Amino acid sequence: MSFPNRFLDELRNRTSLVDLIGRKVNLQRRGKEHLGLCPFHKENTPSFTVNDDKAFYHCFGCGAHGDAISFVMETENLTFPETVERLASDAGMEVPRATPEEVQREKRRGGLLEAVEAATKWFQQRLQGPEGKIALDYFTNRGLDSETVAKFRLGYAPPLRRHEPSRLTADLKKQGFEDATLLEAGLLTAPDDGRAPYDFFRNRVIFPIADRRDRVIAFGGRVLGDGEPKYLNSRDTPLFDKRRTLFNHAKTREALRDAKEVIVAEGYMDVIALSQGGFPAAVAPLGTALTEEHIETLWKLVEEPVLCFDGDNAGQRAAGRAAERALPLLKPGKSIRFAFLPEGQDPDSLLAEQGPAALRNILDAAQPLAEVVWDIERRAGPTDTPERMAGLKARLRQQASRIADPTVREQYRNLFDERTTPQRRGPGLHGRGNRRWGQPIETRPRTNLAAAAASTLWQRILLAALINHPALIDEFGEQLIDVSLDANLDKLREELHDVVTANPDLDGQVLHSHLNSSGFADILSHVLNQSVLESCAFTRPDVPLETAREGVAQILVQFQHQRQLADHRAFGQQAAREVDTEESYARFLQRGEIVRESAKSEDGAG
Repeated sequence: MSFPNRFLDELRNRTSLVDLIGRKVNLQRRGKEHLGLCPFHKENTPSFTVNDDKAFYHCFGCGAHGDAISFVMETENLTFPETVERLASDAGMEVPRATPEEVQREKRRGGLLEAVEAATKWFQQRLQGPEGKIALDYFTNRGLDSETVAKFRLGYAPPLRRHEPSRLTADLKKQGFEDATLLEAGLLTAPDDGRAPYDFFRNRVIFPIADRRDRVIAFGGRVLGDGEPKYLNSRDTPLFDKRRTLFNHAKTREALRDAKEVIVAEGYMDVIALSQGGFPAAVAPLGTALTEEHIETLWKLVEEPVLCFDGDNAGQRAAGRAAERALPLLKPGKSIRFAFLPEGQDPDSLLAEQGPAALRNILDAAQPLAEVVWDIERRAGPTDTPERMAGLKARLRQQASRIADPTVREQYRNLFDERTTPQRRGPGLHGRGNRRWGQPIETRPRTNLAAAAASTLWQRILLAALINHPALIDEFGEQLIDVSLDANLDKLREELHDVVTANPDLDGQVLHSHLNSSGFADILSHVLNQSVLESCAFTRPDVPLETAREGVAQILVQFQHQRQLADHRAFGQQAAREVDTEESYARFLQRGEIVRESAKSEDGAG
């Protein structure tokens, strides 16, 4: 059943999120927000925040995010209509009634769900029976244990017998299901020549396909033997739309209470092997390439799902198609990453041969979408002349222009322009002669860091890079403690350290939101303003982590040089006043040499 948007907005406005969540979570006020232990994953340190004014909750630990409706649906396992009824009753609101057509449609869907569930049990029974040995052996030989077979409700559709053309149908009809229902559910197929309908799945191992509430709505079947097609999915039905459905969606939503990423694989067995191998948050499209609807669904789970592809030419082409689909849809904080497996490997085979650690390394090295687009266009032709580089620049600009969101489009255009602009000779770390055509540009500060390291600008640049790349806060923790900052910026640094220590997997977008709602909005706008982001490209959120890491390391080196120089000079001044023995004079000369060497080092970095 659908509800008018105006009604739903009013329902959210009338529902106190703090009161609603406070019935299940012990919340403590902290500034404009309330803080408590997350109900969606196990934790000892509170990372679950509730903002009543903005009517949303967010967990910095597991990434759970939503409003009053989603909270009730998730915690009480209610349907959307049931949740709306519950909240409306609490708020004293009358729910708009369903039309007779909607009532009839829901009744029909209920009958189809019952038929598909009955078929699921029938397939499971066949797998565990004497005739299912060939199918069970197939799963066993693929490395699946009995627990995994049961978890995914795997089954078997035996071949049809000559005297029994519709085995599944015959059994389901005994349970009261009519041919019309079985046809509409996709369990029967009707020949064009007018012959009697017969079972759609025959001589195949069966993979049940569930919706986001883990209700089976369709099936996938792999043929046993040499038949064609090798894989067969249910036809689209009132329950099943393959452009919108992801295999293992419901179990992935559940797994995200502990996992931090979603892996998108190519097929059923990859997803099942990933789950058994310790990567339960994995999904796959169904008989089609990744669609726009799939991408939007994935973004409701995580901000950057990881797409796993083979490293061969076919995998590269598949990555290109996914990039083409994703580019127009990009939003601030919403993108995809790409993990390329060794040639000839898929997640199933890689886990079997090399184990989870090998896959973990590949996932950790996943490339951002911008890098994949860059690589695709770079491989399209040589870039060894100004004209060819101009062609690359034009292609990249065309790709960026396909992005609907103006903010993201601008970021992509700036990144691509920077990489395709030859470097000119000039002061600072950028310029030691001209860069050759086609050589990637170094993303480093354009001003002499040594001369300006102690300035407020460079303090802001350092913090901007850390905010947009929170992983670096823990990585450079010891060095960051020793950096002297302006008083207000020092408070921001302390908050960054505390938040990231409690939530080590925090991403930049969520960190922004936390800082804005925790009293740092003014300082944040000062740190992340356009002048800072334009001063050093490595501060931007869309650059690779390695680029940001190099930039932060350079700045920290210069801060260290400045601190050392100040210490040495202070010592020299003191020693000059206190030289009264041959020994003290020797120490003074030695320290003077250190000062000179430090100065040389500083100049060499410029």
